Amino acid sequence: MDIPPISVVETQLMLGQIHLDHGRLQDAFMMFEAAARSGEPRAVNMLGRAYERGWGTACNPAAAAMYFHEAAYAGDPWAAFNLADLYMAGRGVTGDPDRACGLYVMAARGGVAKALTMLGLLAEDGTCAVLSRQSARLFFHAAAMGGDCWGALNLGRLYLAAGNGPAATHWIRMALEHGFSDVFRAIIHLLDGVTDPALRLLATQAAVRLDYARPRHATG
Repeated sequence: MDIPPISVVETQLMLGQIHLDHGRLQDAFMMFEAAARSGEPRAVNMLGRAYERGWGTACNPAAAAMYFHEAAYAGDPWAAFNLADLYMAGRGVTGDPDRACGLYVMAARGGVAKALTMLGLLAEDGTCAVLSRQSARLFFHAAAMGGDCWGALNLGRLYLAAGNGPAATHWIRMALEHGFSDVFRAIIHLLDGVTDPALRLLATQAAVRLDYARPRHATG
C-alpha cells in the first residue's frame, strides 16, 4: 500500500509541536506562523493558539479570535472549540454565551468530545437558553463515551448528587483512569467527606496519582 508523503505543512506543524513540548516557544511560533501561511485550517488554529497562550509572541486574544474564526469556518473543529472558549470568557471578543454555545455545537459535530462536556455545563447552569437542563446528563455521557475525562467526572458528579453510588463510582473511575493532575484534584475535592468505601478508594488513588505527577527535583 502506497503511503502518501508528509506535506510541508504537516512537517511544520510537527516541528512546531516538538519545539513547544521542549519549551522552545519562539521556534514553535515561527513554525506555526509558517504553516499558517498555507491557509490550512489546523495550522491557522495553532497560530491562534500561539497568540492566545503567548507562545513565542505577545499574548493577543483578539488576534487569536481572528485566527480561530478563520480556521473554524474553514472546517477545523478545535478552532471552533477554542473560539467558543474566548466568547465564554470575553477574551479578545465581547462575551457571548449563546455564540459560544453554537460554536461548541460546531466543535462537537466535528468530533471534539470536550465540547460535549461544555454543552453539558451550559445546559446544567442554564447559561444557554436553547439547551434544557435535563440534557446535561446526556451531554456528559456522550462526552465520556467520546473519551473526555471531564465528561466522565461530571457524569459521576451528577450520579453522586442523585445518591447512585455504583454509577458514580463507575464514571469517576473512568475519569481517574484517563485523567491528569487537574482531574485528580477535582476528584479529591468532589469526594471530600464522602464515606462510601469504593468512592473513598478512588479519592485515595487520585491523591497518589497527583503526588506521582508532581515534578521531582534532584537531591544529589
